[in-house]
Amino acid sequence: MNTKLVDSLIEVILSLSKEERHLLEEKLFFESSSPSTGDLMQMAQKGGSFNFLYDEPDLYTLEDGEAI
Repeated sequence: MNTKLVDSLIEVILSLSKEERHLLEEKLFFESSSPSTGDLMQMAQKGGSFNFLYDEPDLYTLEDGEAI
């Protein structure tokens, strides 16, 4: 066990500002067991899941509906 390294890390962590500690905690304890939205979008695009939509007619235009 490298106790000197652990002691050095603790010293560095204690020297961090409150915001820096919060960021460190977020990065250390973030559970990424499920894919992100971006990962899912990329997988769907590369996998061709929605390629059938390219053959669908354009039913709506920019002139449809009311302006928001």
